[in-house]
Amino acid sequence: MEKSGRLLPVIVGLFVTSLLTANIIAVKLFVVAGIVLPAGVVIFPLSYLFGDVLTEVYGYAQARRVIWLGFICNLLMVVAVWIAQALPPAPFWTGQQAYEQILGFTPRLLAASFLAYLVGEFANSIVLAKLKVATRGRWLWSRTISSTVIGQGLDSAVFITVAFAGTGVPTLVPVILAQWLFKSAYEILATPLTYLIVTGLKRYEGLDPFDYQTNFSPIAGI
Repeated sequence: MEKSGRLLPVIVGLFVTSLLTANIIAVKLFVVAGIVLPAGVVIFPLSYLFGDVLTEVYGYAQARRVIWLGFICNLLMVVAVWIAQALPPAPFWTGQQAYEQILGFTPRLLAASFLAYLVGEFANSIVLAKLKVATRGRWLWSRTISSTVIGQGLDSAVFITVAFAGTGVPTLVPVILAQWLFKSAYEILATPLTYLIVTGLKRYEGLDPFDYQTNFSPIAGI
């Protein structure tokens, strides 16, 4: 069957949109069962779902390019927000303080977000690709869940630790666990959707790559 990749731009667009949206709405906090969570958890797990689809259907090398593309897009958004924030507001515009409160980034939180994204996404993609080889393409659910649990766990641990360690926040571990469990549960519940998308894409694209001899370095080939 002829290889295509015609729907790859759609998956890439959904991946990057999920990532950027999650970063924008994360400033809002909400409470579930007494646990405080950022609103970004509502959509951020979708970036892992589409990350799974990228690796499973198009291979790790393609997923690696998209992960770096997401990083660059996020960086571009942050730079644009910073520039807009620095522009002198019009005398009649009263939204400067609200703009800075909602869209402003502190350097530490920004560094934590970028580092957590790279660590989590690459861990997710590498684990899934290697498990695909180990399972000979069987048991997709085991690959998506395992990679998500590891990737989301590292993402939450890196972000919370880098962002808040040494700031006097005494409950880092419970916050890490809460985010990890919520994001992982979200992805597990979305497993039927992942199956549907992966099965449909493999049939449509005629692709089902195995990373037998792939260089898994995050910076290889870029």
